Amino acid sequence: MSTPPACPQCAMENTYPDADHYVCPDCAYEWPVVAPAGENDGHDGPPVKDANGNVLADGDAVVLIKDLKVKGSSITLKMGTKVKSIRLVGGDHEVDCKMEGGSFMLKACYLKKAQA
Repeated sequence: MSTPPACPQCAMENTYPDADHYVCPDCAYEWPVVAPAGENDGHDGPPVKDANGNVLADGDAVVLIKDLKVKGSSITLKMGTKVKSIRLVGGDHEVDCKMEGGSFMLKACYLKKAQA
């Protein structure tokens, strides 16, 4: 028997299946056992949204909406920097990307989807 996944809302592992949904008794969050086709583009968990509420997908281009200091480094990622071909990952930093200064994991709340 497989173990239910941790709650995508609060990250607690005290979850259980209920019909076609998983339920978290700690925060009362419910999510479908099987995500609708194409909704998350291969990414597990709830859809990742940018600062404006647009759903992000693997391969999208995004723009930083504020200057971000990189922990453990003197590098600062500048507001307005365009990042091409992002990859969605699990965890509290939802976006994995490569930029001029290296590879970074960013929170989606500091990004906005770039216009094509």
